[in-house]
Amino acid sequence: MNIKQFFGINSREALKQVRMELGEDAIILSNRAVEGGNRITALKEEDLDAIVDNAAIMEASYRNHTEGFGEDNPSALISVINKKIEGFHTNQAQPFVPNMMEPEAPAAQIQATPASAPSAPDTFIQASMLDASQKMTEILNEMRSMRDVFESQLTTIAWSNVQQQYPTKSQIMNILLSSGFSAALARMLSEKLPANLDEAKALAWVKSILSKNLDSIPNEIGMLDQGGIFALIGPTGVGKTTTTAKLAARYVMKHGTESLGLITTDAYRIGGHEQLRIYGKILGVMVHAVKDEADLKIALNELKNKRTILIDTVGVSQRDTMVTEQIAMLSNTNARIKKLLCLNATSTGETLTDVIRAYKGKGLDGTIITKLDEAVTIGGVLDVIIRGKLKLYYLANGQRVPEDIHLANKSYLIQKALKIGADGRSLQFKNEELPFIMGNTRKSVNTLSTETSRG
Repeated sequence: MNIKQFFGINSREALKQVRMELGEDAIILSNRAVEGGNRITALKEEDLDAIVDNAAIMEASYRNHTEGFGEDNPSALISVINKKIEGFHTNQAQPFVPNMMEPEAPAAQIQATPASAPSAPDTFIQASMLDASQKMTEILNEMRSMRDVFESQLTTIAWSNVQQQYPTKSQIMNILLSSGFSAALARMLSEKLPANLDEAKALAWVKSILSKNLDSIPNEIGMLDQGGIFALIGPTGVGKTTTTAKLAARYVMKHGTESLGLITTDAYRIGGHEQLRIYGKILGVMVHAVKDEADLKIALNELKNKRTILIDTVGVSQRDTMVTEQIAMLSNTNARIKKLLCLNATSTGETLTDVIRAYKGKGLDGTIITKLDEAVTIGGVLDVIIRGKLKLYYLANGQRVPEDIHLANKSYLIQKALKIGADGRSLQFKNEELPFIMGNTRKSVNTLSTETSRG
């Protein structure tokens, strides 16, 4: 593909050069103002036609070996452009250099030349190589931009055809988006949806796939029964203190107060540690307040004979640098502290993704969904847990202690999430809007397992 760049003192002058070099039917890839004039990137029409022809051949071959959604897959043209970009990368590794070297000198003369004193031709060659590399980078950026445009437009066209040929895929897509799931996950599930299913069977298939990929603890043996040290972490206002009190009360009801220890690191918020102290007093459990890593080690040493220790941490925004300090404090003790991230069900998927990224540190042992009763849709929080491959422990759905906390029932959660989307109680998208949503969505859910029985 012969992409060329033309420079003129203005746009008209640059276009004149394009016509003279590539003809009246040249394809303009970009026209931008630069220092001293205008730069146009263009290629001949037949070069673009060759790309389309190659793509058509590849797509025809692809259609002969695929079924269902693959018949409208626009990947052929995109793959051709990707190969062209890879070709440019290969050429960039060995840029063209004009042969300006003088005839080979005798060996004695070569040895006498200082290695640290490059000749004028060498300097010119280095400058030429640098200039060629910069131009190649600009061309690659233009090609990537062109590829993204093609991918978006072709995906939009493909999804318009899907809506006509496979209306069930469109219905499932709308339900998933209305339930709060990300467009990336909704697109992947819709693409993988088996053909010839009605809406009820398609929903059952989606539920089975989501259930397979949502990891949760089956019982409390690995948590309260087996014991250990658990720290509840998360942003301010997510409900860590109340959730800690609920877990403590749940433990006391099963195992009594003698083997339970409570620790709070909330020394920053006014009266922060007093809230947990009140709960501890009601339960008959002493609460240890710590301020730093040294205090935490002392408290853990004093409670080393306890079967279960619950740590309520201070709430820190995911954008605060204190998150790193808090994770380091929990990770640098001699004891093994399991970190459970509290996720607010009312937050958006983007916010929750940012929270997970900030708090992940050296790894998370699990999550607890809080404020489930306040959320209009819950697909967003389930989406980030699935994509983050996190283990779900508990659900908190109110302020009552200890009634409003339950073991995570993933079948119930998925059923609840999809019911909200199917009933139309949340934002619904029009059918004509879905192709544009898909056209601007990149498939980023590469680890989702969609293998399941169809019996």
